[in-house]
Amino acid sequence: NFDPLGIHTGDSIVVAPSQTLSDEEYHMLRTAAIKIVRHMGVVGECNVQYALNPHSLEYCVIEMNARLSRSSALASKATGYPLAFVAAKIGLGWTLPELQNSVTTTTTACFEPSLDYVVTKIPRWDLSKFNHVSRDIGSCMKSVGEVMAIGRTFEESLQKAIRSVDPSFAGFAPIAECMPKEESELDEMLSSPTDRRLFYLAYAMLERDYTVERLHELTRIDRWFLYKLENICKVHKALKDPHQTLQNLGRAQLETAKRMGFADAQIAKLMGSNEDAVRAVRKQFGLRPFAKRIDTLAGEFPAPTNYLYTTYNAATDDVAFNEHGTMVLGSGVYRIGSSVEFDWCGVSAIRALRQLGHKTIMVNYNPETVSTDFDECDRLYFDELSYERVRDIYEMETAGGVIVSVGGQLPQNIALRLHQNEVKVLGTSPEKIDAAEDRHRFSQILDSIGVDQPAWKELVSVADAEKFADAVGYPVLIRPSYVLSGAAMNVAYDAEALRSNLELAASVSPEHPVVVTKFIRGARELDIDAVASNGELIKHAVSEHIEDAGVHSGDASLILPPANLSAEVLERVKDIGNKVARAFEISGPFNMQIIMQKNEQTPDHPDLKVIECNLRASRSFPFVSKVMDSNFVEAATRAIVGEGVPKPVDLMKGSDKWPYTAIKVPQFSWTRLAGADPFLGVEMSSTGEVACFGKTPEEAYLVSLLSTNGFRLPAPGKSVYVGIDNLTETRIAQKVAKHFAAAGYPVLTDSEATAQALADGGVPEVKVVKFDYDNRRTLRDAVFDSNIDLVVNLAKLRPSDKANSNYAMRRMAVDFGIPLVNDQRCAEMLVDALEALPQGTATALYGSQELNIETPVDVKSWQQYLDMRK
Repeated sequence: NFDPLGIHTGDSIVVAPSQTLSDEEYHMLRTAAIKIVRHMGVVGECNVQYALNPHSLEYCVIEMNARLSRSSALASKATGYPLAFVAAKIGLGWTLPELQNSVTTTTTACFEPSLDYVVTKIPRWDLSKFNHVSRDIGSCMKSVGEVMAIGRTFEESLQKAIRSVDPSFAGFAPIAECMPKEESELDEMLSSPTDRRLFYLAYAMLERDYTVERLHELTRIDRWFLYKLENICKVHKALKDPHQTLQNLGRAQLETAKRMGFADAQIAKLMGSNEDAVRAVRKQFGLRPFAKRIDTLAGEFPAPTNYLYTTYNAATDDVAFNEHGTMVLGSGVYRIGSSVEFDWCGVSAIRALRQLGHKTIMVNYNPETVSTDFDECDRLYFDELSYERVRDIYEMETAGGVIVSVGGQLPQNIALRLHQNEVKVLGTSPEKIDAAEDRHRFSQILDSIGVDQPAWKELVSVADAEKFADAVGYPVLIRPSYVLSGAAMNVAYDAEALRSNLELAASVSPEHPVVVTKFIRGARELDIDAVASNGELIKHAVSEHIEDAGVHSGDASLILPPANLSAEVLERVKDIGNKVARAFEISGPFNMQIIMQKNEQTPDHPDLKVIECNLRASRSFPFVSKVMDSNFVEAATRAIVGEGVPKPVDLMKGSDKWPYTAIKVPQFSWTRLAGADPFLGVEMSSTGEVACFGKTPEEAYLVSLLSTNGFRLPAPGKSVYVGIDNLTETRIAQKVAKHFAAAGYPVLTDSEATAQALADGGVPEVKVVKFDYDNRRTLRDAVFDSNIDLVVNLAKLRPSDKANSNYAMRRMAVDFGIPLVNDQRCAEMLVDALEALPQGTATALYGSQELNIETPVDVKSWQQYLDMRK
């Protein structure tokens, strides 16, 4: 680990092979591991973690897991030695000498892998998405994903990894948020580890001229690493020299920078030029990256592997470029809003291309994915998904084309530039993708094809925004342009909230205009996932959210087939899909979010307004594909390349008669994020999802909810704690409290007003219990004594500070491991589901009813549910 002991390996920067161990230390630890494994009788995979004293040969074993661990995937991808595969074979009784090395196909699996390159893993945190969260990292893991970069030197590998974590990072350089004025503050930031310590290091070295010794004293990071960082800084400073221009830059200087892992864009920024100009100079000098193989044997045996990376620290390519394959751009790092769903899309696309007889090239840098398995594609480039690198690989391979619509937002962001620079982008034209991303052009196109949307305006000053909000009426939704998974989006219920949110969404300036939309309260949100070919809709799925509009679709519970939509509404949604597909000439996947609002004049004919459209595969593609037993990505891939395109079919026809419903429910990681507010809003915060089938929507919802980590039904005799605010629908709060009271659970609340409101709805004996949230010592005992086993907090207003009682109540539930329901529609759905349960055979009591809490419904396989439709 790059970081010293005390930081969880999952939150640490990791380097392989080990760079700072002497031969003696290395063999001492290796021998210890072999002794431990023999003593424990381990069969298969295991990992041992050590703490080693850097000044002596003293070491301790911290822990040992006799299973595959998080680092096993990393180690497999880093060495090309498939640990899980070999472990499974050993478990089945094979021995290492009998197993072939699947990379080289000539040697056996008893060779230890050796590396002629350096691998750096950097975690990705998404802490800035949460209110009041602590940024410290320590023994509890907080990261949501990781990247791995391969280079021939540590400097090259590290800089590639930093850029992979987020495209806004140029490399090892300071970022605006990490430049404290005071030296004491900087020392504090360096000595206490946070998710941003690397950038404070860069600032200290580049702007404040801290020495390696001083940094070592503060951070205890090994001097070897700090000297390598200093090498990067020397090149950085040389490029930034005012006398140094792109015109007088020599070949040797540029080559040194490229070998140190500097990107074209980074060099351009330091010299006040632009990326294309640097690229042109680089081409002129004949500088390009070379493709190297990962062969587990450091090149000592010939190896026919297709597992590649690019580097400037080489003189020859390891492969011949004669396949001219189709490139698929992967989804990059897992983060909130883009996770394994897009990996499923990328892998499905590659498999569909191979079925059609295409040679395939995958570009991705996430070691946790299936798309980076070298046997999934014909060529795997474990490399950056930047414009520069994608274009380099495209030119080296003279590829047949690039698919950008199955990897989430990252590939979409570079689609237009690739298209403008003679790269053949397959499927929907990047010009159209850009039109859909740009709020202005998107809205004009919708108006021209007669598709409705909420009132909106692009605003440059706070006064304009207030005028618009007064005209359409509060609440309004504030959305900055070009954001991923709802970053900095907020709902403002009054002028004061509008002002503070606008300041957050970039001090409103003409460069970054902010769009303010009328926010529709109490409306339903629908998701349409669809595939089109040359502007004609081939297949589509319509799912509805349980939560009201205003909860990000990634945090919402999705019902498919929708339970509350008439055939007429489904037909209108399909019609909107058709119009949009035609207007944007879509070939490939797309998805839209539509708001359904009751219309007073025509109660049977609700208003449908489009709020968003992405011309790419969406987060819910795997869900709808699996529920409908129809692979949407395979159809989309065929539409993109225009071969074997399936005939249009309406999968939603008769969906109201399906004998089953599936519901997707979000999984949150609140317990890991100390201080974060467990509140659902327009910015996404879930880190995963589960989906289950059921014979009815209620059954599916209950099973899905019980499948999430951290939710359980309250034990008999325990109490239910209820909290609301002035935006909560009192009817729902009363219904929920009444249900639990009737089932034999005492209902508690935190204020007299709430108790009165519940009593008015016929809830007997509501007790008021107030906690002193600031006193952590007494809080635990008080919560324990009050016997609470479920917290239902239906507040709708996002609190501005930690003093808010609803924030404190939600946080208390999470901190003490009490199940929390934090949305009114979900609370109502839960109560409906519990009431709909049949009197079952009992192994555990739920309230006064005899039910089997563990498996309240019969267990069926996926195939059995699909067969019910036949």
